[in-house]
Amino acid sequence: MARTLARRADVIGPIAEAFREHGYDGATLSLISKATGLGKGSLYHFFPGGKEEMAKAVLIEVEAWFEAQIFARLETGERSAAEIGRMFDAVAEYFRSGRRVCLVGAFALSDSRDHFAVALRAYFDRWIAALKQALIRAGCDEAAAAGLAEEAVAGVQGAIVLARALDDPAVFARCIARLKARLEPRPSA
Repeated sequence: MARTLARRADVIGPIAEAFREHGYDGATLSLISKATGLGKGSLYHFFPGGKEEMAKAVLIEVEAWFEAQIFARLETGERSAAEIGRMFDAVAEYFRSGRRVCLVGAFALSDSRDHFAVALRAYFDRWIAALKQALIRAGCDEAAAAGLAEEAVAGVQGAIVLARALDDPAVFARCIARLKARLEPRPSA
């Protein structure tokens, strides 16, 4: 039996998990209804724009978490090196050591990518730019910081895919540890 929820925010998490499990294209309204416990009428009440509006709401929620936990801290943290290390710890927790699909990455790889192109690009651009700024404050020159930031974000995404493909969270942990070590500031000679 379908249930009634009082707030739209209450269903964003279950919708996100439906997208993680089935992808944007595979997450039918029936599957989303099952995941949320809401009937299709209630889903349309909260999301009149249907599945696309649901996906946009999920992406906004993901971006808000990354804004608070990653981007803002990298951009403003006084102890840049510590914030860079904390970023890797936070993404390991958020992606459940590689057992949780990155929705932004999954949407970027799907056939429906163009529906969300602006949000997808903004997420990755912001992450790379924030990490680059932290690396510069930690003592990297601008060119090296740009390359390392891009490499680190790509590495996190690749570690998620590899860990899931091999069904081995230890792969994710090893990749993240190597990335973290690579970005640690080195004492100048």
